[in-house]
Amino acid sequence: MENFAALAYLIAAVCFIMALRGLSSPESARQGLAFAMGGMALAIVTTLASPIVTSYGLIVAGIALGGGGGYYIAKKIEMTALPQLVAAFHSLVGLAAVFVAAAAFYSPEAYGIGMSGAIHLNSIIEMSLGVAIGAITFTGSIIAWGKLQGVISGKPVTFPGQHMINAAMGVGLVVLIILLCTTQSGFIFWLIVLLALILGVTMIIPIGGADMPVIVSMLNSYSGWAAAGIGFTLHNNLLIVTGALVGASGAILSYIMCKGMNRSFLNVLLGGFGGEQATGSAAATGDRTAKIGSAEDAAWIMKNASSVIIVPGYGMAVAQAQHALREMADQLKKEGVKVRYAIHPVAGRMPGHMNVLLAEASVPYDEVLELEDINRDFAQTDVVYVIGANDITNPAAKTDKSSPIYGMPVLDVDKAKTVLFVKRSMGSGYAGIDNPLFYATNTMMLLDDAKKMTEGIVKSLEH
Repeated sequence: MENFAALAYLIAAVCFIMALRGLSSPESARQGLAFAMGGMALAIVTTLASPIVTSYGLIVAGIALGGGGGYYIAKKIEMTALPQLVAAFHSLVGLAAVFVAAAAFYSPEAYGIGMSGAIHLNSIIEMSLGVAIGAITFTGSIIAWGKLQGVISGKPVTFPGQHMINAAMGVGLVVLIILLCTTQSGFIFWLIVLLALILGVTMIIPIGGADMPVIVSMLNSYSGWAAAGIGFTLHNNLLIVTGALVGASGAILSYIMCKGMNRSFLNVLLGGFGGEQATGSAAATGDRTAKIGSAEDAAWIMKNASSVIIVPGYGMAVAQAQHALREMADQLKKEGVKVRYAIHPVAGRMPGHMNVLLAEASVPYDEVLELEDINRDFAQTDVVYVIGANDITNPAAKTDKSSPIYGMPVLDVDKAKTVLFVKRSMGSGYAGIDNPLFYATNTMMLLDDAKKMTEGIVKSLEH
């Protein structure tokens, strides 16, 4: 039975690796998801068949409760709420790590890691690291959920000496882990949990809304490492492999997000980017008069263009405008217009947010291009239709050294012949800075709800 379980866990691990590979591309995402579901089902069945499982009542109840809740949430959740859903699920992984560590700490004999008060040193180290990372992930993910959901302000919530306090708590956690390894005191164990829970709050709450994509992927990484730590405690190879995969992929994704924003990971944690900033010099000078247009104006301009690039942002997600956008693109293609979509790596509130929404609207994958593949084409494009994006198109990132986003790679929409910019108002984006593109001579502002404006353009194109 032991050999069978090892083989089954190995197959499940391979399925998870194939899942990550599949999820790396929209074309293979469904196949990747199928691998993930198959691997998880195999892991659950193998665990239930283990001889050490003697009572199925609570296990079946837990599966029914968790599975039923997951099914209900998946059916009801809106695409716009996916980022906060991901953050909420990360918190559950962190909480599970805390519970499993507590169970192993008080009943080490059941896990074969020693006896109460005499747990093996390597196991107590793994356990303490897992519970600390899990607790940080739990409260940090709750704060991230609150910021994404709007329950907590998206602005950085700072306090005096925050960096020194966080550093002191980090050092304190290390000291407590050493003390736990030497004393194996239950009081020290729960002190680690408490301090880690507080650190999760104080680490994430000063981070602004513009950095949430990085934070979501970072917390994803944390949840993976927490699971891997507990996997070592439980001597569960599959949990170790799965946790390592999630931890490594989340860390790599965080790096990609930081690169997309031209910021270091440490800068994200310390910078508090995403609050209200003073308007940069480039935005404060020159002609501040914006040209305001209508759906009829936009339809006429795009109908007479030969090429159109659509740049989606979070405003499109909020308005649920992706289906109307697909209709508009179809109408333009009937008129012989070449239509493509440009995706910035940090568009939306989590990595791949725009890709998911466009896929939901059945936009062809070959029309959706990443920044590095399409940026050079803006200069030869007749019209760019920016729908709900802001910071990722701000030319101040290239010209204004005083801007907080200076050096961040942006989509070069300002080089197009005409820019049609859909926004509810002339307000700033999540970075809290003005966008000089609003007042450029080749820009026309379309001030309305993204879905309503796009539907108006579709009607004008039809008539």
